[in-house]
Amino acid sequence: MHKLWVRITFSFLILISVLLVLSGLFLSRMMKDTYYDLKETHLLQTSKLVLNVIEKENLLSNPRELQDEMNLVANSIQSRVTVLDEAGNVLADSEDAPAEMENHANRPEVKEVLEKQASSGLSIRFSKTLGFHMMYVAVPVIEGDEAAGVIRVAYSLKKIDLALRKLWISISISLLSVFILTGLIGMRLAKSISKPIEEMIGVSARLKDKDFSARVNQQPRGELGQLATSINMLASSLKNQMETIQENEQQLSGVLANMTSGVLLVDMRGRILLANKAMAQFFGEDPQSFTGKMHMDASRNLEFSSLMAECLKTGQELRKEITFFYPRERIMDVHLAPYVRENQERKGIIAVLHDVTEVRRLEKMRTDFVANVSHELKTPITSVKGFAETLLDGAMHDEAICREFLSIIYRESERLHRLISELLYLSRIEQHHIPLKLEQMNMTEAVLNIANTIQKEAKKKNLTLNLPEQTNDIWLEGEKDRIHQIVLNLLSNAIAYTPEGGKICVELWEENDQVKLSISDTGIGIPASELPRIFERFYRVEKARSRRSGGTGLGLAIVKHLTESHNGKIEVKSEEGKGTTFIVALPKTHETNDKTSLS
Repeated sequence: MHKLWVRITFSFLILISVLLVLSGLFLSRMMKDTYYDLKETHLLQTSKLVLNVIEKENLLSNPRELQDEMNLVANSIQSRVTVLDEAGNVLADSEDAPAEMENHANRPEVKEVLEKQASSGLSIRFSKTLGFHMMYVAVPVIEGDEAAGVIRVAYSLKKIDLALRKLWISISISLLSVFILTGLIGMRLAKSISKPIEEMIGVSARLKDKDFSARVNQQPRGELGQLATSINMLASSLKNQMETIQENEQQLSGVLANMTSGVLLVDMRGRILLANKAMAQFFGEDPQSFTGKMHMDASRNLEFSSLMAECLKTGQELRKEITFFYPRERIMDVHLAPYVRENQERKGIIAVLHDVTEVRRLEKMRTDFVANVSHELKTPITSVKGFAETLLDGAMHDEAICREFLSIIYRESERLHRLISELLYLSRIEQHHIPLKLEQMNMTEAVLNIANTIQKEAKKKNLTLNLPEQTNDIWLEGEKDRIHQIVLNLLSNAIAYTPEGGKICVELWEENDQVKLSISDTGIGIPASELPRIFERFYRVEKARSRRSGGTGLGLAIVKHLTESHNGKIEVKSEEGKGTTFIVALPKTHETNDKTSLS
């Protein structure tokens, strides 16, 4: 496609060409008409002079004298003179012999005079014989009231035609010069007009391609300048709006990407338009692969798909807890709402899924805790109450029975006191109310000292206790009492749940910037299904046997919280019927802001 300035210049040149050609034709015609009018007037005057001569000397009746006189007159006026009678016959001619000339009655100028009785006749025609135009003027010779003859004066237009031709050449050269000059001026003007327009077109194209930095640099005057200013203002406005839209999109994308709840946008056909990262994790899919899928293919859950279909059909908000089994079991709080435009036209639905699995688990833990703590408190209280009632009913008078019952009451009250103390202690740990006083301590020495204190219990059950070598000192930064409690609780558990003749192995080693303690036994083991819950308060794998062991059910919960208070980790490995291994990993050193509390 040609450039705008080329099209403007071409159109301008066509217009100028037409105007110049028309002007040339008009000027040429005007000059020709002017010349012809002047010559016609001159010939008419000449004809009347000849008429006066003929009438004065009455030459029509004397053809010989008429011929001689016409020759003289023609020489003086430099024109051809022909005299005709009333029938058009040639009486005299300044150039040819009258007898040899044909009748001229049919000549246009003669017919005007003889037939139409005009005062004069005019005719301009091309002479094939001479090869140029001739002008003929005829006037009647009146005798009485009728024309007795005709005087015709002829003049060659050769010189006039030649002059007109030269004039036309001059005019053509002038017009061509004007054409070239106006063409150059027009081209310059076209460029000056089209350049800002082409720049505006280029800026508009860049704006269409979302390049909002484009601006019109040229600022022409008039309407084009106003248009350029408007385009620049439009570009600035579009840039600001797009930046706002992009910022909003980034904010929305950031919110959706970091939401723990899953968000799903579905059209009226049930096809997924949008899914955030959390939703993809819930369904075990890549967010990119979600787009275009049907919701039932992505969720793989009949109850969820049915709820979605109901919302699509009714357009009502729906909420329900649904259990999903793929890719793993989760309890989801599903909230569905219609997605509508400003004109209230429904375009689909928005699904928000919140994982409440942990909430429901904690609720169950709370319920279990209330039940367990009630049971744990009820048992010693029932024992104390029962034996006290027995004593009050008369058994206190038997000294042996009284002493036995009082011993039982004391043990149960001691157990109750220990249970309440550990509950309060665990509560303080969880609420970070116990200061943590860190110091460098010999972990090897601490483990051996604690092992010595429980050797007696191990020997009662004929258990083999393998301990780390005393020569291998391992140091870490921690609070001695809390570390002692961790080791003591784990060793006590191992002794309690290992049958007679079993073995307990204690290992201690350094690994990178951590100290690791492993306590394994050949005890009864823990079923794999129970492992995730063994650190819960009052959770017992076998409640009856656990209670007979004398524990409160809080030992492992305390160990877990004390380990975490030292920024450590604890893990357990167990095989039912073969034994259990607890591994505690503690950092060798702590950051400064971690040395004041359990948080």
